[in-house]
Amino acid sequence: MPVFRVAIFLLLFAAGASFALYAITSQVRYKRAGLAILKWTVVAAFVFFAVLITDRVA
Repeated sequence: MPVFRVAIFLLLFAAGASFALYAITSQVRYKRAGLAILKWTVVAAFVFFAVLITDRVA
């Protein structure tokens, strides 16, 4: 469990770093990469918490 939490936080950090690079350089590829990382991180977090909830219920 802690490994997944660390992975999610690292992905959120990577998305934040990508957005910071976009703010500094104004290159659209950093914004696009940041949005893609953020989208899949949120999806992975929802799946992770859904598994936790179903484990508690069952």
